[in-house]
Amino acid sequence: MSSASPAVVVDAVSKRFRVYHERNQSLKAAVMRGGRARYEEFWALRDVSLEVPVGTTFGLIGHNGSGKSTLLKCMARILRPDSGRITVTGSMSALLELGAGFHPELSGRDNVYLNGSILGLSRRELDERFDDIVEFAGLGQFIDTPVKNYSSGMYVRLGFSIAIHVEPDVLLVDEVLAVGDEAFQQRCTEKFADLKYEGRTVVLVSHALDSVRQLCDRAAWLEHGRLKDVGPPGDLLDEYVGGQRAERSTVETGGSRWGLGGARIDKVELLRPDGTPTTVARTGDSVLVRLHYTSTARIEQPVFALEIHHSSGVQVSAPNTWEARKVPDVLPPAGVVELRVDRLLLVPGVYHLSASVGDPYGRQIQDYRHHALRFSVMHGKPRESTGLVSLGGVWTLREPGAQEVRDTA
Repeated sequence: MSSASPAVVVDAVSKRFRVYHERNQSLKAAVMRGGRARYEEFWALRDVSLEVPVGTTFGLIGHNGSGKSTLLKCMARILRPDSGRITVTGSMSALLELGAGFHPELSGRDNVYLNGSILGLSRRELDERFDDIVEFAGLGQFIDTPVKNYSSGMYVRLGFSIAIHVEPDVLLVDEVLAVGDEAFQQRCTEKFADLKYEGRTVVLVSHALDSVRQLCDRAAWLEHGRLKDVGPPGDLLDEYVGGQRAERSTVETGGSRWGLGGARIDKVELLRPDGTPTTVARTGDSVLVRLHYTSTARIEQPVFALEIHHSSGVQVSAPNTWEARKVPDVLPPAGVVELRVDRLLLVPGVYHLSASVGDPYGRQIQDYRHHALRFSVMHGKPRESTGLVSLGGVWTLREPGAQEVRDTA
């Protein structure tokens, strides 16, 4: 952690909202109830305290309704805490809601100047940065089109581009980044690295756990408005995914499962080349992972994903159908999804296989089966005993002046 003062200090912050159960539907009803509607208090945040070190990328994770976005809005001074205080050191820029600060009838060009001025840039500064903003957003041919005709992805790209070109000391980013396409996601990843190199601080709210693991230096886990834990993202996410979420239940292998339930992974199998199920393989073997699923809801652009963890807890691999570009428009009511691995290059050990089905951005997981299958890997070819994976390479020894190549693989 940096020896400098924290960029953001959250000190015993609590925030509550009123949840109304009925509205006055008529003048008579309003008079009968004295103009008062019944409500109950909902505490979105309860006594949350944490520090965000200067120059770090800090992630906020948790369920929907856990308080992540509320905390971010309190940091941005959009919401005022009911108790406690938040101190932000330096200038701040935020991208919290899709199209926030945009006028739908104005063109992208006009909205750059409008939004930029809201964030504190002068006309001269915006003139100097305009071309960079448009280039990063990738909207050159649409910059003079009214933003009401923009897609959600175009909104996000323009909003994020403006926010980062303000060059803030602290950048606050909510889940809206998940709307961007793959190329834009890559540009954002590179930009986050640039911001870190420049010593700037980023606070990121995301359900895309892979992004949090990849981008963040530290993370905080919120649960029902309370701070559950703060720490390195790898450790925190392993605990978060590993059965600590709500709606978990025991499955055959002793793992856990959770999700919205619109689709379910009914069975996870590891198969030999002849199609027989197994829980033992050898390094270099050809294997097939087969998922059986059923669906009771309309699931658009379903993504199936696997995670392989060593028994030590280290994640070895996480293939998915999104990156393999095998995503149907709508998930059929039932079916089988298979991943064929021609050479299983895991070294001997015990491994756990987890499986999930959800949307492309990891925000709406229909079913997540943690440690759905445990399997062992024995010595095979290549024969290696240490580490987690084999490179599958071939060793060659040559004697000086000899023409013969001796292969010792």
